[in-house]
Amino acid sequence: MKRDQALEVFSRLLAAYGPQHWWPADSPFEVMLGAVLTQNTSWRNVERALDALKRLTRLEAAAILALDLATLAATLRPVGYFNVKAQRLRAFCTHYQTAGGFAGLGSLETEGLRLNLLSVHGIGPETADDMLLYAFERPVFVVDAYTRRLFGRLGLLAESQGYEQIRRTFETALDPDVALFKEYHALIVRHGKQVCRTRPQCPACPLRGVCPTPLSGRREPRAATD
Repeated sequence: MKRDQALEVFSRLLAAYGPQHWWPADSPFEVMLGAVLTQNTSWRNVERALDALKRLTRLEAAAILALDLATLAATLRPVGYFNVKAQRLRAFCTHYQTAGGFAGLGSLETEGLRLNLLSVHGIGPETADDMLLYAFERPVFVVDAYTRRLFGRLGLLAESQGYEQIRRTFETALDPDVALFKEYHALIVRHGKQVCRTRPQCPACPLRGVCPTPLSGRREPRAATD
């Protein structure tokens, strides 16, 4: 993918949807909690769980760890897989405290911080990159199922490409601009949910002029958050 191709898609999506104002949170730590909880669920459900957790703990790592596992799981019920996510949230909060909190983690250079986050149980590449971009404001491009679907249909990504290769493709094509990466990812998600769905709404697509293969009526595997 070339720079002009990547910027053309971004410009069309921004013109169609406007700024998305991501990530909605009151603190970097809340961003990180949300990144763990948003796996395989909608953001609306994450907000409900975070609101309930905030009432109990003020979203402080020590207070979350002070909750017994059953209480924490019950609080996270809106996000689904709440027993699993309770364990993951505890693992993350333990690691967060051990690492010296936001300041301790933030003192690491980007690649070291990424590896550090990936060492935590339940944190994979997409979750780690969400944290890097939206909490630590590092120029790391977040790749998700919507990215694969959209850019595969545009013919700009090959189906065989893995997560790291796709991430490097974007980071090579674009300047390392945190604000751009944040907005681009948010716009891809908005477009994937609204238009470029498993059954795409091609007539309403702002990318019709650059998409080589209209797919109206054809179904593809669902993204987890459709």
